[in-house]
Amino acid sequence: MQAPPQPPADLLPVQRQATPLFRFLKLTVVPLLHILFRFQVEGRQRIPTDRAYVLIANHLNWLDAFAILATFPIEPRVHFLGDTTLLVTHKLQWAIVKSAGGFIPVNRQASPDVVLFHHANRCLQRGGVVAIFPEGSYGRAESEIMPFKRGFAHFATENQVPVLPVALSGTQQLWLRKTVRLIVGEPIESHGQTVDSLVTLAETRMRALLPPYHDPGGTKLFRRRLTHLF
Repeated sequence: MQAPPQPPADLLPVQRQATPLFRFLKLTVVPLLHILFRFQVEGRQRIPTDRAYVLIANHLNWLDAFAILATFPIEPRVHFLGDTTLLVTHKLQWAIVKSAGGFIPVNRQASPDVVLFHHANRCLQRGGVVAIFPEGSYGRAESEIMPFKRGFAHFATENQVPVLPVALSGTQQLWLRKTVRLIVGEPIESHGQTVDSLVTLAETRMRALLPPYHDPGGTKLFRRRLTHLF
């Protein structure tokens, strides 16, 4: 079976400003997410609003990117790195990501991925946010983190922007009205850091941010359907 065509790298301009469509979806679609789930954001005051940064988060399920888009400020605009092969086979998720949040495609066959670095660097230079799940895939379990890959540290050190760690808790298994937590850590300055030292520091900070997870019990309506929605 022939693979679906890959979308162009510059599908939407990388920029600081939110698109009109995202502003519209923030007012219309995001409230639906708040009906499905309860979002608790801790450390919201630590989110930079006056400069570009690299956002890193642990990765547990499909909701992670949407939880960030739903709870973070609309500007500076958040641009997620993603595997286009996966996205174009998940039509609804792909439609929302490409039209609402910014999108920077990852070509796993290219080494190095020159196009990826070009667009990520340009995004940061224009005042946008590059969002990365540095584990590279879904984590094994709540409250656990797999070793970080180094890409985010390259972006941050090359552009001299901070790294903002965000710990996600409660997204691995989903059900109606489940509480999902986003814990925002202190920005990690990249000045004076090497790629290796920044990776080590960011991973240490993320492990410290992640809270222990306890199954809340009770009724879990639509658990299977919401967990595997995408």
